[in-house]
This record gives sequence, structure tokens and C-alpha cells, in this order.
Amino acid sequence: MNNPPPALQLQDISLTLKSLAGPVDILAGVSLSVAAGESVALTGPSGSGKSSLLMVAAGLEKPSSGKVTVTGTDITQLGEDALARFRLGRVGVVFQSFHLIPTMTALENVAVPLELMGVADAFDRAERELRGVGLILRADHYPGQLSGGEQQRVALARALAPGPQILFADEPTGNLDSATGSGIADLMFALNAERGATLFLVTHEESLARRCNRMLRMADGKIAAHASTGSA
Repeated sequence: MNNPPPALQLQDISLTLKSLAGPVDILAGVSLSVAAGESVALTGPSGSGKSSLLMVAAGLEKPSSGKVTVTGTDITQLGEDALARFRLGRVGVVFQSFHLIPTMTALENVAVPLELMGVADAFDRAERELRGVGLILRADHYPGQLSGGEQQRVALARALAPGPQILFADEPTGNLDSATGSGIADLMFALNAERGATLFLVTHEESLARRCNRMLRMADGKIAAHASTGSA
């Protein structure tokens, strides 16, 4: 029986960005393989390259060199339009700052990616996702009428609505108090377990990182340490 391809494979990824002071090396030869259904936490000090690595892995930033393979497809060979189409329905991303559309209700925000995919029952599915994150009673509220924790739950529902194979989360609890953040984390790990989606998480919170199957620590644009957490 053939083993499924890794959900995510990074091969010798480097990222150099321009600045007023000259080129800045952000990532330096990072290689990593993440199995389907695995949960991986990326930790490390500010400026170590955590968020940049997530952006490259999610196809939101082009690496300067190296190869990114997502669910068997080399995304470094895709143009911008093809990459956007590829991500839709396969890759979900949750950011620290929510990124909701302020002029749309919670329900409309969740329905956006489904409508872009041409899903006929986009609003029915969006309702199911909002119910799944405990926010169906806030479906008609706009982001400005929601608390930070509620906005992050809407963002999580939006990311999960298309049924992605990989969920990328960049400091998803960073702007939330500890109790609210813990609730968001519970939702992510429950959905990871129920749907078998791969979870790739950037966090500075040790307790959150330890809930993942594996912890990686970054320093100076490289993965400096690997550790299995023993989490199921």
C-alpha cells in the first residue's frame, strides 16, 4: 500500500528580502516534512523567521530559492493566479489580526471563500461552520460588533469552511486573553482531530505548542531544534 505524500514539504527554503540597508536573509536553507493529519508548532524568538516560514509554506510569499510542495503539488512553480486557485479549498489560514471584511456580517465573511469556489449552498455551509464555533447567534453581526475572541472564531470558521487539507495559524491566540485564547485553541485541535486536517501553528505560547504532535524551534532563519511532544 502506497503511503500518502506529505501534506507539506519544504526543501532548502531561503528567503531574502530587500531593505534600505540592503538585502536581509530571513530564512536560510530550511527543510521540513509534515505528515497528513499531523499538528506541528513553530516556536522561537521574534525575528527568528517563524511567520515568514508559515507565509512561504502557505503560498503567500515566494521563497528566494528552494521548493515548497503542498499535498503533492510543487507550488513554487505556480504563477499568482494559479497559486490562488490552488490554495482555495486546500489551504486555510488564520492570522493574529483576524482580517475580517468590516462591511460584511459574520455569516457573509465565512461564505466568501465558498462563493469564490462556486459552492451552490455557500450560506448553508457558512451557517454550519458558525454553529460549529458557537457563533450562530452572532451571524448577522458585523466584525465591529464582535469581541476579539468572537472575531477570531469567525476567522477560524472562514478558514475551515472550504474543508482545507492544511490549516496554517499564525499566533491565532496572540491578541486574546488567556481564557478566550484557550477556547480558540480547543476549537482548532478538535477540528484537527475530527477532520484529519494538518495543523501548522506559529506560536510563542509554550503551553499551546505542547498540544501539537511536534514542536520546532527557529533561530536565525533556521530550524534549530525538533521535539516530539508525545501528544496524540
